Amino acid sequence: MSLKPVAVVTGGAGFIGSHMVDNLLAHGYRVHAVDNLVSGRVSNLAHQKSNPDLVFEERDIRALEPGNTLFAGAKLVIHFAGIGDIVPSIERPLEYMSANVQGTVHVLECARHAGVQKLVYAASSSCYWLADTPTREDAPIAPQYPYALSKYMGEQSSFHWHKVYGLPVNSIRIFNAYGTRVRTTGAYGAVFGVFFRQKLAGKPFTVVGDGSQSRDFLYVTDVAEAFRLAAESDKTGEIWNLGAGNPQPVNRLIDLLGGEKVYVPKRPGEPDCTWADISKITRDLGWKPRVSFEQGVGLMMKEIDVWRDAPLWDPDSIAKATKTWFDYMGKTA
Repeated sequence: MSLKPVAVVTGGAGFIGSHMVDNLLAHGYRVHAVDNLVSGRVSNLAHQKSNPDLVFEERDIRALEPGNTLFAGAKLVIHFAGIGDIVPSIERPLEYMSANVQGTVHVLECARHAGVQKLVYAASSSCYWLADTPTREDAPIAPQYPYALSKYMGEQSSFHWHKVYGLPVNSIRIFNAYGTRVRTTGAYGAVFGVFFRQKLAGKPFTVVGDGSQSRDFLYVTDVAEAFRLAAESDKTGEIWNLGAGNPQPVNRLIDLLGGEKVYVPKRPGEPDCTWADISKITRDLGWKPRVSFEQGVGLMMKEIDVWRDAPLWDPDSIAKATKTWFDYMGKTA
């Protein structure tokens, strides 16, 4: 029987979750990963298939109940499971509230009954909407669409369990994570998947607005490291913003990829810049980003063929896919 500490990773076959599994295994944990494989892929864990310290179970977190064996003896829980994307959340709000709020409550109850030492919740910077930059943790909360609301309510639920039941909880609000294993299919939105598929097809890059808008891109292994440090920290009840603290214009990504571009209308209510103030997480956890934007894009380019089956977007298909955004967000912008 392994004497290694047990960590549970929900969404463990997903983009960030699978990198979290790798990080924990490399730091001496036995990992119990759970994923319903709606957006996660078992192939993300294929390189760990023979690792005796990894246990994987296909299950929806809403089906988890206190006493679930995956949580037995667990020291840490890192909660990534949920559903993302903005436009689908406007179209299917019940699904988002169910997965991201009620699903989180099921995880909290499992963690509470297992007596875990720390749960770290993966929150979203979308709770801030058009915040001042760099964005601090005390910036006003203003979720504008169901995805943002559901992630914020999941965070609030986590701290409610901390307050009422004494469950040790920390939360990290992720800005713009990118890297290998990022989802290659699904709704229009993630710029890397859109651009990589267009590059493979020899098509022009569809640039929103003029491409000067910038995003605080952080490579996924740096994200995973921050979550482990937050889980191992003596601090509890904390919220940290997580980004590289170095926003990159979309045009910079195009420069690195190389190719022609066409322009599509800027979406109402989208920020011109996302920029995490990372002074608190750097001070509290001793964390800092290690992978530069150029290095991260290079690592993704080495695996560009994984985007060959991704949707190929053009201005017409983008207009159809984002119609809901313009219909609803135009009212609040």
